[in-house]
This record gives sequence, structure tokens and C-alpha cells, in this order.
Amino acid sequence: MKKITLVLIVLLVSFAVFAGGSKESSSNKIVVGATPEPHAEMLKLVADDLAAQGYTLEIKEFTDYVTPNTALEDGEIDANFFQHIPYMNSFNTEHGYHLVNAGGIHVEPLALYSSKYSSLSQIPDGATIAIPNDPTNEGRALLLLESAGLITLKDSSNLESTPLDIASNPKNLKFSEIEAASLPRVLSDVDGAVINGNYAIPAGLNAAKDGLVVEGADSPYVNIIAVKDGNQNSAGIKALVKALQSDEVKTWVAQKYPNGEVVLVF
Repeated sequence: MKKITLVLIVLLVSFAVFAGGSKESSSNKIVVGATPEPHAEMLKLVADDLAAQGYTLEIKEFTDYVTPNTALEDGEIDANFFQHIPYMNSFNTEHGYHLVNAGGIHVEPLALYSSKYSSLSQIPDGATIAIPNDPTNEGRALLLLESAGLITLKDSSNLESTPLDIASNPKNLKFSEIEAASLPRVLSDVDGAVINGNYAIPAGLNAAKDGLVVEGADSPYVNIIAVKDGNQNSAGIKALVKALQSDEVKTWVAQKYPNGEVVLVF
């Protein structure tokens, strides 16, 4: 009986040590949701740097703007990397989420593209322009078109303007509100489309070369590492942000995107 009791004690102690070790290992894992390009590529670039600090980086790729925020709020991932602050704030308000900015990384200039016209002046009266259908990026697209003189908005400070908020539309443009990820696929079906950088880049579109109107480098739409409130000061998240805000990333971006498709903010 004593031998059996001793064996049980040894097994319980071993299990406790194993479980404790597993928990510690799990706490050093950082799971980040990201859209493929350039976000996931940037994360892959810094995986070894984080490993050298004792962190295992797991990247989960998403192709939309909704599920990575839901996954973050629900605790399925530790951070995400795809969105800018106005979008995150709008998403928090709409869904009652608690996401915050842990660090800004870059801007992907928004641009108006066309497969039918090579200049802004060629866009005809009554043209159909496709724009993102999510509140923040739709307003961002309309602000871009206003900056080009194509429309005038009732309130240019309203980042969530919709076509209903257009005060003047000299060319009588029509607007097709489409999910951001689908915009490159419909480009040939419309006269022009305002496309976010992380969907334009994989589609082979270059804002500097192909954009009829391009957002300025002073854009407030900085892409960030987003986390659930309370986790922004954790050691792992700080290490992640620091790794992305590095000279290594600067060099990579300069080589990969020499035409300003990605503009770093650090």
C-alpha cells in the first residue's frame, strides 16, 4: 500500500510539474491574426527575432476585416495586424468591443484605380465608382475622391461619410458599395474602384504607378497592432511591436515596396 501511495505521489508531482511547464510555454506563445500582404509577411519576418527572446509567434491569416476582430475580442488570438485606428474605433462602437492600439506600424495609401482609364480627367460623367462598404473605409474613400475634386462632402471631418453625405457631385458619379476584399475582382466591371492597400498589393496594383488618385503619406489611417484592452502592456505584445518597429523591417519594406505602397510611421 505504501508503495502504491508513493507511486501516486510521484505521478501527481510529475503531472504538476508538466502542467506548470506547459502553462509557462503557452504564455510565451503570441498568436496574431493578420491579412496576408503585407501584414502576415512582416510578421513572418520577425518570427526569428521573437524566438530569440523566447516567444513563439503563430500567425493566423484572415481575408476579411471582421473575423480577426471577433477572434481578438473572444480571446482566440492575442493580437491582430490589419486595421487602422478609425476602423478599430468604429468597430468597437458598433459591436461593443474593447480593442486598443498597441503600436503603429505603417500606412498603406488608399488609391483610386481604373482598368479603363489612365487619368482622372478621362473618367466620364455618370461613371460608376466602387468603394468599400464598411463605414470607416467608405468614408476614407469618399474623402480621397473629395481631395481629387470629384465630389464635395457635407462635412469633411466626418470619417464615416456615405454617398448620402455628398453635397456636390458634378460628374453625377454612381457608387457601388462592395466588401473591401472583393474590390480588385470587380475593377474591370466598373469605371473605377477605391481599393485598400492590403488588397491592392496582392492584386498586383501599385498605388504610385497605377493609382489615379493616391492618399497622402500624412494619412491618419495608420495600420496598428490591435489587442484587447488590458493586454497592451504585456511583455509579449511589447516585444512584438518592438520587433516590427525595427531597422530590419525598414530595410525589408524599402526593398519590397520601393514605390511607396507601404509607408512606415516609425
